Amino acid sequence: MRTIKEINEKIKKGQVVAITAEEVIELVQKKGIKKAAQEVDVVTTGTFGPMCSSGAYFNIGHSKPRIKIGGGTCTLNDVPVYPGFAAVDVYLGATAIPDDDPRNKVFPGEFKYGGGHVIQELVAGKDVRLEASAYGTDCYPRKKLETYINLKDLNEAVLFNFRNCYQNYNIAVNLSDKTIYTYMGSLKPQLGNANYCSAGQLSPLLKDPYYKTIGIGTKIFLGGGVGYVSWQGTQHNPCVKRKDNGVPQVPAGTLAVIGDLKTMSDKWLKGISMLGYGVSLGVGIGVPIPILDEEILKSAAIKDEEIFAQIVDYSQDYPQMVAKSLGEASYAQLKSGKITVQGKEVPTGSLSSYSKAREISEELKSWIKKGDFLLTEPVAQLPGAESGYSFKPLKERPIARLK
Repeated sequence: MRTIKEINEKIKKGQVVAITAEEVIELVQKKGIKKAAQEVDVVTTGTFGPMCSSGAYFNIGHSKPRIKIGGGTCTLNDVPVYPGFAAVDVYLGATAIPDDDPRNKVFPGEFKYGGGHVIQELVAGKDVRLEASAYGTDCYPRKKLETYINLKDLNEAVLFNFRNCYQNYNIAVNLSDKTIYTYMGSLKPQLGNANYCSAGQLSPLLKDPYYKTIGIGTKIFLGGGVGYVSWQGTQHNPCVKRKDNGVPQVPAGTLAVIGDLKTMSDKWLKGISMLGYGVSLGVGIGVPIPILDEEILKSAAIKDEEIFAQIVDYSQDYPQMVAKSLGEASYAQLKSGKITVQGKEVPTGSLSSYSKAREISEELKSWIKKGDFLLTEPVAQLPGAESGYSFKPLKERPIARLK
């Protein structure tokens, strides 16, 4: 029906028809797939929630005299960063915490501050304290550095997230007799609550389930700025059971994403503390789906009633890697506030924000309609369901002791 090049020409001329993933559902119900596909050029998606495999790399610039932090140690506001690249290149992980954090010594730990919070403070324009130590060389003689850095003064500051935008995820419950603390939040005993984490009908990979338009090089909304899909994310697992509409019933595809941190906002990058678990980073992502044909629109119009996730026990089955489901529920059921598990009515709660996902999809739509955001043609497709590509758990091998 149309190409990305043709859509971009319409964007430049101010003639593009862009609507959100919510709006397209209503349009298709009203006009049908065929007519809606003739009208719509782009569908915008959005998601906002904790995304642990996130972080940022920086080049802090050379001090006088020079210091080689690689091989030494470095912290930002007492949070350790990884310096093992070169003299002044470092990477800050979202889940890193200070060495003196009590962790879970007094259970459950509060995890008040970590890498995600440092990233939020940097994009908010705050000064961050850097401390580094090195062993010294002839060309890098300095052995200690203490200073403050600010995002605007850094040579490069890049958000680089290895696994974001999970395509569907588990519904977490607790079958045990005590409260447990997980990355899916606090779970009350004996099916006291059920937590989920997805925007459902707004979530990017659920609206393009076979990755027909989302690939390496796809331009996206990332953290309030512009970013790109750089690769499939870690644990990308497209070869899973799917419904007839193509939507995975279990965690499946993921995205690795990258973008200029200096263009982003602390509104869309938020440090998160998770009781008894650790720290993370709340990330806002929006992906445009070009409507190239009717099949792509059909997937983009999938609604919460047609998207299902598995109910998993996080007290025993998940930590012990027992592949077991207690049933499934649709996102419409989850968003209603309750589901039924083993005959019991269980209240639900979401770790991701649907209202913020809606706001992201609206913001991306406005960028496109104003002509501020052109689409990109992926340079390569992500491994799909037909590729045989799958996530493999660790194969543990015993290490023989030396005599």
